[in-house]
Amino acid sequence: MNFKLISVIIGMALATFITRMGAQVIFSSTGMPVWLEKWLKHVPTAFLTALITPAVLLPKGYLDLSFNNSYLLAGIVAAFTAYKTKNVLTTIIVGMAVMIAVSY
Repeated sequence: MNFKLISVIIGMALATFITRMGAQVIFSSTGMPVWLEKWLKHVPTAFLTALITPAVLLPKGYLDLSFNNSYLLAGIVAAFTAYKTKNVLTTIIVGMAVMIAVSY
């Protein structure tokens, strides 16, 4: 490993540690404001959407909204399953089953 890579890893570790400890110090005596807590509940959903959407809509590097896009079909079925069942395990199993079925 070279020095640049190690310094980047250490720098990112310090940045993560400082931001987490900073929040602990700031909110240790007063507690987290209600508006911030409500806002932070949406961060995981936004983050996952930002990760999943390009993989589903751009599997080959360009926008593919056709029925040949197995990722899009499985994503639509999985999203519908998640909406109806509100069960993560069921959603994963159904999405994987659709991907396997479409692949063959």
